[in-house]
Amino acid sequence: MKVKKTYTIEQAKRKLEHYCAYQERCHQEVQRKLQSMHMIPEAIDVIIVHLLEHNFLNEERYAKAFVSGKFRIKHWGKQRLTLELKRKEVSKYNIDHALRTIEEEDYLHALDCLAEKKAATIKESNPYKKRKKLADYLLYRGWESYLVYDKVNALVK
Repeated sequence: MKVKKTYTIEQAKRKLEHYCAYQERCHQEVQRKLQSMHMIPEAIDVIIVHLLEHNFLNEERYAKAFVSGKFRIKHWGKQRLTLELKRKEVSKYNIDHALRTIEEEDYLHALDCLAEKKAATIKESNPYKKRKKLADYLLYRGWESYLVYDKVNALVK
């Protein structure tokens, strides 16, 4: 029989401080981590308040870091970024605030680069099928449909 490790509130606070200092976390991730540590709901609330007061946990900072990272590295569009942040229960205010940090020029440039790179790799002679594949790829990545269809029609003749 496996014995569950138990933590005092102080031990859990220290552990979660390290957890949050290692990388930005959202409230949901911290909550789940504490539940996996078998903490009682009252203790979870006390620890989350402690993390907020000492600035280990900051949803606005998390949303900005998430948006900039996923946009820069995975080239996700605003639709996908919004969806993923909503899944993590980040507030609409913080999502909107984080999305505003993306410069419009950088956003459109990223779409151009991504679309051109993907269009070059699609081995399809039928232009309709090629357009569909490229559009599906860009829509899955979370780019707005009006931008996608303009770009697809410009690239695939």
